[in-house]
Parts: sequence; C-alpha cells; structure tokens
Amino acid sequence: MSMDLATGLEFVRAHRQGVLVTQKRDGRPQLSNIMYVVDDWGVIRISVTADRAKTKNLERTPLASLHVSRDDFYAYVVLDADVELSAVTTSPDDAAADELVALYRAMVGEHDDWDDYRQAMVRDRRLVARLTPTHAYGMLPGA
Repeated sequence: MSMDLATGLEFVRAHRQGVLVTQKRDGRPQLSNIMYVVDDWGVIRISVTADRAKTKNLERTPLASLHVSRDDFYAYVVLDADVELSAVTTSPDDAAADELVALYRAMVGEHDDWDDYRQAMVRDRRLVARLTPTHAYGMLPGA
C-alpha cells in the first residue's frame, strides 16, 4: 500500500537496520542486510565497500529500495530511492573518510581510536551510499 513519504521516513528513522535491495546485472534483486542512518534532510546513508556486489550494482543502476520492518514483523516500510555514491576512501583525511566518521558517530557513537578507524576505511576501500527516497509503501497498522 502506498504511503506518504514523510510517514515512511518517520518509521525508517526510528530504526537502524534494514534490507537493501539493488539490481543485479541480470535484473534480479540483490538483497543485503545493512545498518543505516537517516539525516535531517531524509537522506539515508550506509557504509559500503567498493568491491561488494551491492556497490557494483549501485554503480551500474543507481536505484535501490530499503525494507525496514518492526521487531514483531507486523509492520514494515519500503522506501524506493535514488542513490549517489561518495568517492572511495583513499586517504585517512579525505572527504570520504570524514563522511564515514560522521556516519559511524551517528550509528554507534565515539570510536576508541579514530586514527585506526580512518586507516581501516582506506584498507577496506569504503565509501558512503546516499539514498534519497522517492516513494514509500508498506503496512503500518494504526497509521
């Protein structure tokens, strides 16, 4: 059932885990369990590595859906989104590393060793996928 985008975002914002759906080369869906953060403008951010299937899929087809369900599984929202990928982190002090630090802080809080974290982002070839929702649907009893 279609729903107001603001209602869908409100539900998704109240959670941190979901299933990201991207499109494989053959058109079939690729599903990945992810953690995410929704910023003040409604953009959903996730940390990904450059060599993963979901990243390759998003490079080829920058569209995704995010499925988020309530713990009891009786309510869910799916947000369809346009996707933008940041640059891959190549230096501990580049813009991509800074964005990943901000994402980590929003998801988990402070890290014990930010220098080590930034180095790991370079080693892992991490980047940020930014999902801008365009449509919402799902089932929210009582909404």
